[in-house]
Amino acid sequence: MISVLIADDQDLVRMGLRVLFESEDGFAVAGEAADGLAAVEVARDTRPDVILMDIRMPGIDGLEATRRVVADPALPDTRVIVLTTFERDEYVFDALRFGASGFLLKNTKPAALLDAVRTVVDGGALLAPSVTKTLIREFTGRAIRPTAPHPQLDRLTEREREIVTLVGRGLTNHEIAEELVVSPATARTHVSRAMIKLGARDRAQLVVFAYQSGLV
Repeated sequence: MISVLIADDQDLVRMGLRVLFESEDGFAVAGEAADGLAAVEVARDTRPDVILMDIRMPGIDGLEATRRVVADPALPDTRVIVLTTFERDEYVFDALRFGASGFLLKNTKPAALLDAVRTVVDGGALLAPSVTKTLIREFTGRAIRPTAPHPQLDRLTEREREIVTLVGRGLTNHEIAEELVVSPATARTHVSRAMIKLGARDRAQLVVFAYQSGLV
């Protein structure tokens, strides 16, 4: 059973998400929160598998709430999915940097949202393709982009650095395999090794490391 905490300041959004998860086998709603502080408190009380986190909420926003949840030693297995209404949300990259496992648009179809939660619980990360491409354009288009290379970057092989670059560009394992003319299994293995060497919590954090290290 996958437990989900719904954090959103709109009653109708919380109600709709609750109905969705309560009507689906294999899911349970751990609780609800209408602001960031409540989200952190309810998370500590219920220890959900996944938090669906609205980015703009009263009190502390979803960004700060995400940072507190990820940094909380009592919540090592709780994953955060940021839900946003806008593709051009300036806070999305910071949410990933603070440990969110990915983000989706609020108009994501119910079946895709359910699959996304399952993906995160299984240790994967998700980045809505349209949002990822927008994020990449915004980030790489900045005139001045300070970089801070990851301290373990030198541990990567040349191929692994190439892999991290492609992950940072938003490519899936299948697309990486096509780009490098290798099997999807080989691409997946390289991604996993790069994550281990860089200490990435999940694929989303690997994207952040690629940006911060100047590989993208």
